[in-house]
Amino acid sequence: MSRPFLDRRVSVAPMMDWTDRHCRYFLRGFSPDLLLYTEMVTASAILRGDREKLLEYSPEEHPVALQMGGCEPDYLAASARYGEEWGYDEINLNCGCPSDKVQKGSFGACLMNEPDLVADCVAAMCEAVDLPVTVKMRIGTLRSNRNDLDDVLQRFDEADYDKLCDFMVAVRAAGADCVIVHARKAVLGSWSPVDNREIPPLRYEVVRRLKEDFPDMPVVLNGGLKKAEQSLDALEWADGVMLGREAYHRPMVLGVIFAALDGDRGYEPLSVAEHLERMAEYAEREMTKGERLPAITRHLLGLLSHTSGSREYRRLLSEGARERGVGPELIRQAARISPYT
Repeated sequence: MSRPFLDRRVSVAPMMDWTDRHCRYFLRGFSPDLLLYTEMVTASAILRGDREKLLEYSPEEHPVALQMGGCEPDYLAASARYGEEWGYDEINLNCGCPSDKVQKGSFGACLMNEPDLVADCVAAMCEAVDLPVTVKMRIGTLRSNRNDLDDVLQRFDEADYDKLCDFMVAVRAAGADCVIVHARKAVLGSWSPVDNREIPPLRYEVVRRLKEDFPDMPVVLNGGLKKAEQSLDALEWADGVMLGREAYHRPMVLGVIFAALDGDRGYEPLSVAEHLERMAEYAEREMTKGERLPAITRHLLGLLSHTSGSREYRRLLSEGARERGVGPELIRQAARISPYT
């Protein structure tokens, strides 16, 4: 089946408590081609919970992918159908999150050890929808109670790579349109998500080898990408790059990347003042529907990272937004602090 094309060159990772619909609307201002992902939503929540609240987004967010968590093919297929009905552009299965809560549900990164089950899940979703179905994954997993954990964590041998390839073969055969590979092992057990983001070594060379060995499968690199130069270098061999916390804390890096990629096609990034005016207008619209201003302004704090006036800018937005009676004009006031208006 031919599925719709999505520009995967640059995307922003799904991040719990961060990439909500307000954040995604803000990030859309950096490029119409930026691929955005929802926070992970479990299949059971979509089927049994407040579906409208969970799946709500603004039309301006497109292209936007729905990331789902789960390990039951029937649940995932039914939830994927709802995602398609709501108009999402992609359905993504989380096989990379190492949090305790996700592990207790037997999904996320622990699914890296269940390639046949993941294949069943992917096949069921592909059968259910006409959208691209993708998998976000790690390069492997370890258990935190291993006596040789430190040694194994620093090593990636042929047995590790063979296991990774087995997983890749399974999801490709099941019909996955793309894999997004976080270039670290996930340590399952007692380690926190923060530990899993910072301690396991990054192995971009493993992801590059995977792309070389599976040239027909789109591969997006994820993990530790901070500088625009890193992303641009990776795009020499990867089909795309996915930025996470750097895009949240220093979102102007997205403009630098797209300027390098699309400058010859007339791409011009918005100025700080233009971003903030856009968000002030958005806040006006959302507040008339009952949304609180801090739910929006909290995503704007990184816009002036590492620049003159950033501390006053963050204080104004974080503290001022909580004051009684304050409105979208606060965002316009914050724009006047910036030396880049």
